[in-house]
Amino acid sequence: MPHIAVIGAGLMGHGIALSFARAGHAVAVWDPLADSLAALPERITQSLQLLGAGPSDIAESLGRVRQASSLADCVSSAEMVFEAAPEKMALKQQLFAEIEQAAPAAALLASNTSVMPITQIMEPLAKKGRAMGTHWWNPPFLIPLVEVVAIEQSDPAAIARMIALLESIGKTAVEVKKDIPGFIGNRLQHALWREAIALVANGVCDAEAVDKVVKSSFGRRLAVLGPLENADLVGTDLTLDIHQQVLFDLDRQDGPSDYLVQLVAAGKLGMKTGEGFRHWPEGAPEQVRRQMTDYLLSWQKKSESGGDTGNH
Repeated sequence: MPHIAVIGAGLMGHGIALSFARAGHAVAVWDPLADSLAALPERITQSLQLLGAGPSDIAESLGRVRQASSLADCVSSAEMVFEAAPEKMALKQQLFAEIEQAAPAAALLASNTSVMPITQIMEPLAKKGRAMGTHWWNPPFLIPLVEVVAIEQSDPAAIARMIALLESIGKTAVEVKKDIPGFIGNRLQHALWREAIALVANGVCDAEAVDKVVKSSFGRRLAVLGPLENADLVGTDLTLDIHQQVLFDLDRQDGPSDYLVQLVAAGKLGMKTGEGFRHWPEGAPEQVRRQMTDYLLSWQKKSESGGDTGNH
């Protein structure tokens, strides 16, 4: 099995590491922050406990994860390198300049980011054919999707190799053929958010109504019926008819919503301050997080037992 290197031991890095370790890969992890690296075993243990792993399974996975003493030590024998550092361009560029010098010439180099341009991150590399983005979704050990983002210089064989690796550990890997802001998932997600905010800002409904509509209607079928599958199901002719009646009235503001800007300026930052689009009394944020985790865990267990999760 390919040896894996992960740069960054935090929220995303530890989840990427344990995903590979659970699948039997040897994983080396390095983080410039000593405290973060020291906390890696405990982070992995807690995440595995959340997945219902027993002591022997946890010990087996931890036995496959090595805390490297330096970046060079981490990547020197890696066949795949995943950078999961904070979303800071200069930091990521510096890391890849160092990774290129220390990693084997055939190793694939991937940056984990949700919106940052992969082309710019990989600018310092002398040989960009093995470079790409891999957008893992949070939490990476529960969400199956990984978007594999090609830059113009990416070798198609390298992209295919990465997709095969990810699929071999049970991930749903999707190729993003152009390095565009937000890739696929975040563009779709934030297009929905933009219209949701506009509905509230224009007095059509309140935020609670928006959330109820999504969760009680098309949200229930999205896991098994994607938007273009749905369009084909109802017919492209009906889809065209609906678009002719609706699209002209959707929000087209260039840039973030004024309503959102005002919320942030007023210190209404969501669950962390108790108020955002909605009011969050004490204990409510924890309840929401627990509900989401329980829901994701139920899908994970169904997937591992061979049930149909709609991932295709």
